[in-house]
Amino acid sequence: MPIRLDAHELVAVLKLTPAHQNIMVVGKHGIGKSELIRDFYTQQGLPVESFFLGQMSDPGDLIGLMHKDEQTGRSVFLPPYWWPLSQAPMVLFLDELNRARPEILQAVYDLALNRRLAGKSLPPGSRVVAAINHGDEYQLTELDPALVSRFNLYEFTPTVEDWLLWARAKGLDSRVTDFIQEQPFHLDGARTAEDLAGFSDLSKMPDRRAWVRVAEFIQPHPALEALHVKAIAGMVGTAAAIALQQYLGATQQVAPEQVLRHWRDHQAQVKKLALHELIQLNERLLLWLHGLAQPIPAADAKTFLANLLAYLKMLKAARHNEALAHFASLLENPKFARAMAICSGSVEILTLLTDYIAGIKG
Repeated sequence: MPIRLDAHELVAVLKLTPAHQNIMVVGKHGIGKSELIRDFYTQQGLPVESFFLGQMSDPGDLIGLMHKDEQTGRSVFLPPYWWPLSQAPMVLFLDELNRARPEILQAVYDLALNRRLAGKSLPPGSRVVAAINHGDEYQLTELDPALVSRFNLYEFTPTVEDWLLWARAKGLDSRVTDFIQEQPFHLDGARTAEDLAGFSDLSKMPDRRAWVRVAEFIQPHPALEALHVKAIAGMVGTAAAIALQQYLGATQQVAPEQVLRHWRDHQAQVKKLALHELIQLNERLLLWLHGLAQPIPAADAKTFLANLLAYLKMLKAARHNEALAHFASLLENPKFARAMAICSGSVEILTLLTDYIAGIKG
């Protein structure tokens, strides 16, 4: 069984792995493994050439076409369209590897072993990364153990928190992220009898890619009508769409932006929140800070920190010890490093939390 990694751990492994070692990432469709891999290497300044091998019918797209060399009379392969023109290192990303045709997999053998395709070597320092889907719903090609053995194999199992951090950073509609935060089982929901009725393999069920489409769809609509809910059901299934509608109809939560920008106007409402609602607000506050574009204007940072300090002082004064401890523990999580960097701009916030934690341990 492959070693399981969440998003934070997978990024760390990608950083640590030497260029000459191949990586294979396993996971369900729609969980963001391909986007994470491409984004990571792009941010490292490495060009990424992606191939969806499951959609490739001709090996020539990968290795180039054969022709006769007029000088030698021998058959050689012309460089394919994607072949690098310089010797700068690159990343060759082989997506859907286990949906590739056998003749395409043959070309991958030499690539995985020698960094060569049809007699041509990739630039020094280049990387080979593969991603494969797994699950009974896929039509897959069984991979030869000899090929798999040439890759470091990891199963990508991103947490709900991973997705929420990513979604906030991307600016997805907060109604969707707040819903998933409160009802996380809908993020990668299982099929229900209602979803399955009459459609078999054509039934829709929630996945992370689908929730992005939902967020994009509802963004221009302040309120959801019956037709909107029907359209959403076509993206994530009937059960999830109805749950979202019911959640939006019942919730009266305070938005994190309201707390951090306009604390005085909303402090009375925050003081009325129950413990579980304060716990949710803690997470939403840090997710919102995490998603802010960098750098933050000095005036905004000053306002955010002053209002966050006022919120934490309210928790302490009201003896919401569990909520305060929860906030402090979240801030220690490496996944909230960006939020921690912002909070570190206030000595008073750090002192309040440090003194509180010291008091618990004492």
